[in-house]
Amino acid sequence: MGNANFPRIPELFESKLRLLSFTGKTRTLHLTWFAFFLSFLVWFNHAPLLASISTSLGLSSAEVKALLTLNVALAIPARVVVGMLVDRYGPRIMYSLLLFISSLLCFAFAMANSFATLAITRFLLGFVGAGFVVGIRLIGEWFPARQVGIAEGIYGGWGNFGSAAAAITLPSVALWVGGENGWRWAVASTGFLALVYSVVFYRMARNTPKGSTYFKPKKTGAMEVTSKGDIFFYMMMNLPMYLALGILTWNLGPARLGMLSAALAYLIVAGLLALFVYQLAQIWRVNKHLFKEDVPQIHRYKFKQVAILDLAYLVTFGSELAVVSMLPLFFMDTFALTQVHAGLLASAFAFMNLIARPSGGFFSDRFGRKKSLTVLIAGLASGYFLMSNIESSWSLPLAVSVTMLCSFFVQAGEGAVFAIVPLVKRRMTGQIAGMAGAYGNVGAVLFLTVFSFVTPRIFLLVIVGAALLALVAVQFLEEPEGQTAEVLPDGTVQMIDVS
Repeated sequence: MGNANFPRIPELFESKLRLLSFTGKTRTLHLTWFAFFLSFLVWFNHAPLLASISTSLGLSSAEVKALLTLNVALAIPARVVVGMLVDRYGPRIMYSLLLFISSLLCFAFAMANSFATLAITRFLLGFVGAGFVVGIRLIGEWFPARQVGIAEGIYGGWGNFGSAAAAITLPSVALWVGGENGWRWAVASTGFLALVYSVVFYRMARNTPKGSTYFKPKKTGAMEVTSKGDIFFYMMMNLPMYLALGILTWNLGPARLGMLSAALAYLIVAGLLALFVYQLAQIWRVNKHLFKEDVPQIHRYKFKQVAILDLAYLVTFGSELAVVSMLPLFFMDTFALTQVHAGLLASAFAFMNLIARPSGGFFSDRFGRKKSLTVLIAGLASGYFLMSNIESSWSLPLAVSVTMLCSFFVQAGEGAVFAIVPLVKRRMTGQIAGMAGAYGNVGAVLFLTVFSFVTPRIFLLVIVGAALLALVAVQFLEEPEGQTAEVLPDGTVQMIDVS
């Protein structure tokens, strides 16, 4: 007799991914994670070359910091907007278009001869950070519920390695070319790769397996919810994204980096307020019918699922971006290391993506979505608490080991979040992924702002506090079970397995 807690042999065999294959859904996985890899390579191609860029164009320390801030600013709204567009037009067109546009921006950045041009093109390149959202929808279309977690984990973990690849390879490319324009050729080379692959992806990728339907939202402009209370909940969940953009404006303004005049900063804040009001109006336009008619039970979903995943990704991915930014300096100051050695040790935090994200997805598929996310966020909180106690009296190997352990829980938690996203509501996966992804960037902005005012220990303890709040929220998450319903173009209902 079979045990209900374990899959039968045929199911277990079918659940294995044949990663050495380049056919069917595995081909789609490889095409998609490499597209994400290139998007991250392009997004962070300037970071390891900042010293050369600064010397070449005579940038000040404030201008260098401004470039780092501008690079992440546009990713917050871009992930939301691209999420809507991918649900409407499909991943094949959107990923190809995103890589094509980013390649042109890359070339513009490489040819810049002033800080103004660098700043504008770097800000616009934040758009490429939305590529992550496109692949989440595409992988969700090709892989069944029993495999979607590990497939999304491989996509996110292997693709996210693009930022580490930029740090490893681009300085060598610049050095090989030589001269003060070496950085330009290094940056331009990533744009060339993105340009070529935009054509490759368009020709080879498909939105769905043959014979499957690509479900689209009934309305565009905002996410569809299915109850009156969720309209206001959704409105409230949009506020932190605009607050994060306001904080970025403040950081660039006269009170901090001084890159924006007071008048321009006020103008941007007024623009953000207008956009927020417009977004609220769109949410109302798309969902106001709920006050006149109820959504049939078979088509309902709970927006709290989206909100909880947003908070979980704020803590996981948001803390990763923030900690990776401060870790080299933390190791250098704590253990009196050289900049090179501190950077190499700190890079171990990002390297864990290769195995940690897929592991988080696998745990979610195998042991349950809610249980896995609970354990991983608890491990994340414990890991950051241990890191907050690192001091010069610790041995360096012990400090690095604790950091690596914490990193595993952080990135496995990211994998577990996106093992659930495609199972909430199929036709809106892009929008749900876009909102969760944007919250990851919101977390990075909030945590890095805190870091600018406090010691590393307090900074890490603040992340612990945020993780404990997320841990409580996750207990209200409902395990995806049974099937969800989508409507075919001819009006018939199709049931999709989510467990």
